[in-house]
Amino acid sequence: MLLIQCPYCQEDRPEIEFQGAGEAHIARPANIADISDAEFSEYFFIRDNTKGIVFERWRHTHGCGRFFNAVRNSISDKFIMTYKAGEPKPELTEEQIKAAAPISKKPAADKPEPSPSKAEKAK
Repeated sequence: MLLIQCPYCQEDRPEIEFQGAGEAHIARPANIADISDAEFSEYFFIRDNTKGIVFERWRHTHGCGRFFNAVRNSISDKFIMTYKAGEPKPELTEEQIKAAAPISKKPAADKPEPSPSKAEKAK
């Protein structure tokens, strides 16, 4: 079970209590009524969708109900840290990034040779 730390409740809770709310730290236009349709479309719809370390908004839906931010590796699905909404984007250490990296596969040299197919044996 994936546990997520709520920075407000200060507890690790099961993922089913939370709901992802998209990319974090998106700057809202100062006067949204003055921007063009293309600028609004880019602000509202376009996201980075990065592979690897992502900064996201989450909501503790079945807990305190508050929004918070999380740093997560989108490949391994491991959470690096969570922090309260409104706090600045944290700087990550190399150790934090490595700890959330996916487990690397063994080199190909360690894999056994595949057995020949019936067609190959018949040749």
